Amino acid sequence: MTDSARPDHDPRAWCLALTLAFWLVCLIRLAIPGTPYFDEVHYVPAARELLALGEFTNREHPLLGKQLLALGIGLLGDNPWGWRLVPTLMGALALYAAMRALWHATLSRFATLAYGVLLATGFLLFVHARIPMLDVFCLAFLALAFWQGAGAMREPETGRRRLALAGVALGLAMAAKWNALVLAPVPGLMFLAMRAMAGRRRLLLSRRGAPVPGITLVEAALWLGLVPLAIYAATYLPAFWFQSGAIGSTTGPAGLVDLHLQMRGMQSGVVQPHPYSSQWLQWVLNARGIWYLYEVVDGAQRGILLIGNPLTMLLGLPALVWAGWRGIARRDGAALAVVGLYALTLGFWIVADKPVQFYYHYLLPSMFLLAALALALDALWRAGWRWLALAPLAGSLGFFVYFYPILSAAPLAGEMAFLQWAWLPGWR
Repeated sequence: MTDSARPDHDPRAWCLALTLAFWLVCLIRLAIPGTPYFDEVHYVPAARELLALGEFTNREHPLLGKQLLALGIGLLGDNPWGWRLVPTLMGALALYAAMRALWHATLSRFATLAYGVLLATGFLLFVHARIPMLDVFCLAFLALAFWQGAGAMREPETGRRRLALAGVALGLAMAAKWNALVLAPVPGLMFLAMRAMAGRRRLLLSRRGAPVPGITLVEAALWLGLVPLAIYAATYLPAFWFQSGAIGSTTGPAGLVDLHLQMRGMQSGVVQPHPYSSQWLQWVLNARGIWYLYEVVDGAQRGILLIGNPLTMLLGLPALVWAGWRGIARRDGAALAVVGLYALTLGFWIVADKPVQFYYHYLLPSMFLLAALALALDALWRAGWRWLALAPLAGSLGFFVYFYPILSAAPLAGEMAFLQWAWLPGWR
C-alpha cells in the first residue's frame, strides 16, 4: 500500500464510464461468428449438458465457468448472444475491479485511470471478454478478490465485509479455472506475514496492527482460507445430479476427491504437440499469437487474433524493472507487490507440469505487467513529464484501433488480409 497525506479524488465515476465504454465496444459483432469457434466448441456443449443435467462432459475443468455460460444460454437462448454475453459482463467486471484494486493500493487517480486504459486496449482482456472460455471468469473473480482485499487494508472499518467478499471471490475464481490456485493463497499468506511483522504478542487473537486492524488472524483464516474452500466445493453440487457420468451420490466427499484426481490426470496428460503451443519467453516478448478464428464465415473473410498490444506488452518490461527498484529503494508496497505477483503468476507456468502451454496463459501475468506500466506512467505524471506519461496511453489506444478489425471479427479484404497485421512470423 502507498500512503498519501493528500490522496487524489476517487475516480469511481470515471472507472464506471471507462468500464461501460469497454463493454459496449465488446458488444459490436458479438454474434459473429454465428457458430462456435476455437475453444467454444468445448465449453458451449458442456454448458448445454449442464443446463439439461445430461452428460457430465469437459470433466477436466471446474464447473463454475460452464454454469455461468449455462445461465446465459438459459436466459438468452442457445445462440451466440446466449453464449457470449455473460463473458462480456465478466470482462467488464475484471476491468472495473482491477482499477478499483489499484486505486485502493495507491490512491492515485492517474495510475488508476491509466491502468484502465491499458487493460481495455491491451488486446488480451478484450478478446477473452468476447469468447466463452473459462479464463475471463477466473480473472474477474481474482480481480474482485484483490479489490476487496486492498479495500479492507485501506478502509479497516469495512474490513470484515470486504474480507468475506474476498474469500467468496477467491473460491469462485478457483471454481472457474485452476489457474487461480497460484494466487488464491496469497491474500491469506500476506495477512499472516504482515500481522507477524507487526510484532503482536498474541499473534492469533490480536486485533491490532496491519494489515486490517480489528480482524484477528483466526478470523482472517476463516474468510481467506475456509470460506474459499467451501465456496469452491459447493460449485460441484451439480456434478452429483447429471443423468450420465455423475459423481455417485453414495460416495459423497470421496467421489469429489476421485473426480479431482481424474481432473489432475487429464490436465497433465495432454502431451500431443499443438501448432499454437508456445513457451513463457515467447509470451513475455509477445512473439507467438493464436488465431482464434480465420476463415470465411457469416459472408466474409474474418479473423480474431490473440496477441498482446505490441506497444504496451514491451513497454511493460522496463516498467517492471523500475517497479522492482522503486519497491525496494522507496519501500513502495504497491510497486513491489505488482512485481511479485507478476513473477509468481509467470513463474508458475515456467515450472508447471503442463507440457503444452498457450499464450492465453499469459492473461493473468499481463494484468500485473500493465499495472507496473501504469505505476511508471504515474511517476512520470507526478514528476511533471505529463506528455511522456500520456503518450503510451495514446499509443495503446492507437494500436487497439488499428488492430481492431482482427480482434473483433470484422470483414477483411480477402484470404491474405492477415498479412497487414501479422508483423512477426509467430503471429501468422
